[in-house]
Amino acid sequence: MTTSQQPAATSTEGDGWHLFHGDGERRDVVFPEAPPWRRFGRPESSTGDKVPHPRPYLIGPDEVEVVNAALHLRRPLLVTGQPGTGKSSLAHAIAHELRLGRVLQWPVNSRSTLQDALYQYDAVGRLREATLPRDADGTEPDIGQYIQLGPLGNALAHREGPRVLLVDELDKGDVDLPNDLLTVFEEGEFVIPELARLPRNHAPVHVQTDDPDRPTPVERGHIRCAEFPVVVITSNGEREFPAAFLRRCIRLDLPEPDEQRLRDIVAAHLGDTALAEVDDLLETFLERRAAGELATDQLLNAVFLRKGGVNLEAGALLQAVLHRLGGAL
Repeated sequence: MTTSQQPAATSTEGDGWHLFHGDGERRDVVFPEAPPWRRFGRPESSTGDKVPHPRPYLIGPDEVEVVNAALHLRRPLLVTGQPGTGKSSLAHAIAHELRLGRVLQWPVNSRSTLQDALYQYDAVGRLREATLPRDADGTEPDIGQYIQLGPLGNALAHREGPRVLLVDELDKGDVDLPNDLLTVFEEGEFVIPELARLPRNHAPVHVQTDDPDRPTPVERGHIRCAEFPVVVITSNGEREFPAAFLRRCIRLDLPEPDEQRLRDIVAAHLGDTALAEVDDLLETFLERRAAGELATDQLLNAVFLRKGGVNLEAGALLQAVLHRLGGAL
């Protein structure tokens, strides 16, 4: 297949594929439709919440049973597997099927702390506001304006059924972070000390949530979940977790998809017609894939370009799309 066939893009001149020519000339172009997994518009649900477009997600029956065990037991689901096996996407699939709204996301890195995931207090902002002239009635700004719940805090504070919380790549965090999570996951509650120190007769404080229009009331600084959230924790297997943490999780290991599963994934995302053009790309993908060296979405990228008429027979473009994720390219 050559670039003279159905173009992958529409432009005012050229072959349709080349939006960028590298010659310094300015052109008006019309960007083509993005791949289904790279479309970011979020329509509003019937409740007014922004929800992502549903994405096809294929999972085996054994894995489905493990997910259901975690849901029934109200335990965090610890999902391990190589990059590209669908660990993070599982959280979105659960939220979509169970109508649980937008996924709360906590991307973990080496600087992540439990408090950041629970809440942040803008003490500097409150101090600055306190030095300004007060309102006509002499009242100070409400402290709740300066407390913003983090992803874990939002998950625990939600009162209208469980939210889905994605704790992404926990193994990249500090070695003590899993232990820090134990009490919160076991008790389903936490305290905001800045509010706990307020007088006992102080009215509930409305703190900021992930929805700017829906602050949540907090009494005496204490937040306890009404329903334990659906917690999906992903790990690339880079580090072992403490036994006490593992005991509180339901473990799910996602295997790398075999050839038939890859074909099913391509059909789910790009339609059955894409299967007619996938054989050689799939063969190349499987030849190059070793543990952790290629991800499934790279195959989808290649098939999407091929379906649009791009020549991916060989050369630098194929190498760029199906590049190895570790070691030499």
